[in-house]
Amino acid sequence: MEITVQELRKLKEESYQVIDIRSEADVSYGTMPGAICVSPDAIEENSLIDFAKKLVICCSRGKFSIEVAEELEEKGYDAVSLAGGYIAWLLDQMQKEQEEEEADFCNKVEESLRKKFRKNIWCRFTKAVKQYELVKEGDCIAVCISGGKDSMLMAKLFQELKRHNQVPFEMKFLVMDPGYSPANRKIIEENAKKLQIPITIYESDIFDSVFHVEKSPCYLCARMRRGHLYSYAKEMGCNKIALGHHYDDVIETILMGMLYGAQVQTMMPKLHSTNFEGMELIRPMYLIREDDIKAWRDYNGLHFIQCACKFTDTCTTCNNEENRSKRVEIKELIKSLKKTNPFVEGNIFKSVENVNLDTVVAYKKDGVRHHFLDTYDETK
Repeated sequence: MEITVQELRKLKEESYQVIDIRSEADVSYGTMPGAICVSPDAIEENSLIDFAKKLVICCSRGKFSIEVAEELEEKGYDAVSLAGGYIAWLLDQMQKEQEEEEADFCNKVEESLRKKFRKNIWCRFTKAVKQYELVKEGDCIAVCISGGKDSMLMAKLFQELKRHNQVPFEMKFLVMDPGYSPANRKIIEENAKKLQIPITIYESDIFDSVFHVEKSPCYLCARMRRGHLYSYAKEMGCNKIALGHHYDDVIETILMGMLYGAQVQTMMPKLHSTNFEGMELIRPMYLIREDDIKAWRDYNGLHFIQCACKFTDTCTTCNNEENRSKRVEIKELIKSLKKTNPFVEGNIFKSVENVNLDTVVAYKKDGVRHHFLDTYDETK
């Protein structure tokens, strides 16, 4: 049995409980208010669940939840599947908020950056812009928006920078649609409208191109999307593209390179494009913590999608431990290390700023490998 979001709204809140069976990674990007997040096989063991109430099972799109609800119903519980899942609730919530929100909603979001989140978000954004010289006079920047919390916040920060900065520059808000599902694309469009971000949508067929790739389709997809962004941004007259990678992405990349790639490297705050002459990539969120981004999102009651990829947003990946990425493993490792060393994140970040070549066995510079033995005897 299924229940729609509209039908759920008509029920008294105390008469039901929402059971969110999506993965921990999906839940970290947002869930329904009051939902209990638990894997399907642990529902009956969870002490927070009141089995006297109607149990509304929620997954990403209302497919995997049907089977879970049926199994619970067979055991005698009053359980139903939420039709359309979290995405359906999210779309309904956005429509409801659009109807109820006041005209000054966007002003409230912008004010939160100037006041409540001034220190942890706005000041760190402007510090990165100045410290790494990311925005210069005459720049035309393509602010690339994927639809997640990071890129949407970056767009608002650029609007704020444009409003107050004394350095004249131009910006264009670019959304590349590589084959999003209609629901995901609508969420992106509605959030942009709500936040008054004038987006330009550029369509491509990248998802279809990597559909049959078995080895590293996500890596190939990311590279292709980057190339398309450079190309289209250049056509729009831009000389830079801005991506929403943040501080946590940087330190996770450092550890991933060491533990999985056997190399010491980092995610740079800016890069010259090797294939598109005159183009640069900048990362103005470089010093902003992910927890602060989440706090900004939740404070303003915003809801974003995690990943608009049509290969990963279906219920076939719900609670599938085999699909956990290496980045999730690194996040958990850092979280564990932080329990005994509260400064571990800052130390990881600073480690690539304090490289002592006198104590490095070998390194590469401009593609050329250097070994300590090359000059070892010269330093007797």
